[in-house]
Amino acid sequence: MNYQFTIVVPVYNEEDNLLRVEKELLAYTKIATKVTKILFVNDGSKDKSQDLIEAICSRNEQFDYILFKENRGLSAAIKAGFDYTTTELVGYIDSDLQTTPEDFNLLLAHIGEFDLVTGVRSNRKDSFVKNMSSKIANGIRRAFTKDGMDDTGCPLKVIKTVYAKRIPMFKGLHRFLPAMIMLQNGKTKQIPVQHFPRVAGEAKFGLWNRLLGPLMDCFAYLWMKKKYINYEVAKQK
Repeated sequence: MNYQFTIVVPVYNEEDNLLRVEKELLAYTKIATKVTKILFVNDGSKDKSQDLIEAICSRNEQFDYILFKENRGLSAAIKAGFDYTTTELVGYIDSDLQTTPEDFNLLLAHIGEFDLVTGVRSNRKDSFVKNMSSKIANGIRRAFTKDGMDDTGCPLKVIKTVYAKRIPMFKGLHRFLPAMIMLQNGKTKQIPVQHFPRVAGEAKFGLWNRLLGPLMDCFAYLWMKKKYINYEVAKQK
C-alpha cells in the first residue's frame, strides 16, 4: 500500500479506550482524503494496552506499533512517532479520542499551503479548572513564543514529515510544535475542530502539569530558539 499519511497515537495505560480507537481510526481510513496508516507508540504502559495493540495490529494491516522499554512521556512518544514515520505527512491524535479522527480531513485540506495545521478545540467538554488552566497556559506560551496559536494542546495536528523530523524534541516540547515549525521558517494554520468528553480511562495531566510545566518549558524554548540552527542547501554535487 502506498501510504501518504501516518497518524501517531501515543498510548499510556489506555486499555479501556483502545478497542474504540481501533474502531474509530479504521472507520476514518475509509473516508480519509489521504491513504492513511496508524502508528501506536506505547509509552511503557503497565496495563493490558500492549496486548490489545498487538491484537489490533495483527488483524489490521493499516496498524503498526512501537513499544518503549519504559515510560518516557508524551513528548518522547510523539518524537518516536515522527522518527519512525515514512509517509510525506504525519499527524497525531490522543488515544482518549476527545477529538475525532474525521476532523483530520479538515486539517489535510490546508496542508498543501502550510507546513503544520493544528486543531483548535471549539466548545471544549472539559472541567472549568481544566479549561481555565489551559487558557492561562496558552496565554503564557503565546507571550513567550509569539506563535499566534490559541490551543497548542489540541491533540489533533498534521505536519509535513520533513519538518516534523527536524524538530529537536525535549520533554514538554509537544506544546510548542507550531513554534518549532516557525523556527524552520515554516507556515502554520489553526482550524476549529470538535471536542468530546473523555468516556474511559483517566487524564494523565493535573493542574501542575498544565500551568507550572508549560511556564518552565517556555524558558527551555527561549534557549532553544537562541541556539537553533536552520539552514537550506542551495547546491549539491
